[in-house]
Amino acid sequence: MKFRIVPLLLALLLAGLTRATHAQDVNLEEVDRALSAKSITDGAKLADQVRTIVGKQSLAKGLRPRVQFVGEDAIVLFAIEAPAGTPGIEFTTDESVFNTRIAPKLQKLGDSGLYAATYHMHGVADPKFPTGVGINYVYTLDKNRVGGEHFEAYPVNPDNQADPTAPKGALTQMPNWKSKIYENTDRTWWVYVPSQYKPEKPACVMIFQDGGGYRERVSAVFDRLIAKGDIPVTVGIFIDPGRQIPGLKAPGGGGERNFEYDTRSDQYSRFLLEEILPEVEKTVKLKHDAASRAVAGLSSGAACAFTCCWYRPDQFSKVLSWIGSYTDLAPGATGIEGTHNYPFLIRRLPDGDPRTKIRTFLQDGGNDLDNPFGVWPLANLQMARAFAFKKMDYKFVYGGGNHSGTHGYAILAESLRWLWRDYPKE
Repeated sequence: MKFRIVPLLLALLLAGLTRATHAQDVNLEEVDRALSAKSITDGAKLADQVRTIVGKQSLAKGLRPRVQFVGEDAIVLFAIEAPAGTPGIEFTTDESVFNTRIAPKLQKLGDSGLYAATYHMHGVADPKFPTGVGINYVYTLDKNRVGGEHFEAYPVNPDNQADPTAPKGALTQMPNWKSKIYENTDRTWWVYVPSQYKPEKPACVMIFQDGGGYRERVSAVFDRLIAKGDIPVTVGIFIDPGRQIPGLKAPGGGGERNFEYDTRSDQYSRFLLEEILPEVEKTVKLKHDAASRAVAGLSSGAACAFTCCWYRPDQFSKVLSWIGSYTDLAPGATGIEGTHNYPFLIRRLPDGDPRTKIRTFLQDGGNDLDNPFGVWPLANLQMARAFAFKKMDYKFVYGGGNHSGTHGYAILAESLRWLWRDYPKE
């Protein structure tokens, strides 16, 4: 069962990252100005604008909030279709302060049956969203709940946005990779090469699991931070999990992501070292020492990143872990072989073991998953406490978020600076 459930969770997660919280291809400023005016002058036009932004999504149960960054501010859009009845929207936060800080303000858009509201995270406009907390929103119709989810709002850090003045690196989609280590699979992948790269100076490298979902946003942050000298010249490798080639038997039996990412073995690190990195080095020279190599991911991809360092600390020494799945998603033959064992294995490491030199940036939230495979917040807390017990180099950022990459994106620049903070300047 798990091999079908978890990929679905990932698909929903990555869809949410692009559709709900970082929809940079929409323009909410005009809608916000119209809703903020004393009266709506052309409700039909405004309704059409909202529907254009929303696309094909049904609004009968309310819109998953859309966000647009505007400088150091961000505009958040809510909407619901209600041809009859009285719609509303209610908010609560983990601190239970949201209802007292701002009042819901859904407005009817002419005779369209569409209602909408915009809020700001920063700037001078009111009302403002509280940031840095998890927000639960509920759409109602005649005071009966019709929809709603969990939404995360975080302070807007310009360093996590594209900088049009920074030299832009090249992000190239590579030919689909057919693996020998993971037989009968292929996968999509991309390589980012910063504009500052010079063939006579091998570059650092950072590898992202599930990379197709966030390759462009991470590359934009790389552009900015490399230009500022905040991180070294670093090649980014963005890899999606393998897919079973039709008609052939793959090692994961169709659940390739779970098999590759959640299994505790050296197989994935060998895949990187024997297949992917040599292929990249046909055109780009990379550094080979562990201090110059980082591995990153979210959810099971984060567990995979740590596993790469665990089995090959001589090759990889930095981990960026968002909402890490240090849980029993790959129980193996014994039923207890999952990555949930890491906190206990870490505690038993002998002093001086090279794995104690792994540097890890952990992020998770108190509303993360709780299911038959484990409790994600507890698992990440256990990892952090194990790192502290062994006096390992780590930073743990714990918020109120759920199983989403939203918080991780909000602190991406901070986490990259921390991981590379003492790397020698060129």
